[in-house]
Amino acid sequence: MDMYFLYFPTDKTEYIPAFITLVIFMIGAVATMYMFYKKSKKEEKYFDEKYDDIDHFIDDHSQDEQEK
Repeated sequence: MDMYFLYFPTDKTEYIPAFITLVIFMIGAVATMYMFYKKSKKEEKYFDEKYDDIDHFIDDHSQDEQEK
């Protein structure tokens, strides 16, 4: 039972294009994750700035109700 679908070349220079492709895709994956991280931080900052006044509003009303 031979496994002809597995090909391991005796000339190891045939691995170079595959390695280059792997490196390119890994760099792309890291760059994409970094962009997602930066975008996420921007959206978190925007959300915190936009809805920060709501937290103060809720805190003020909850303190008013506790005083009653």
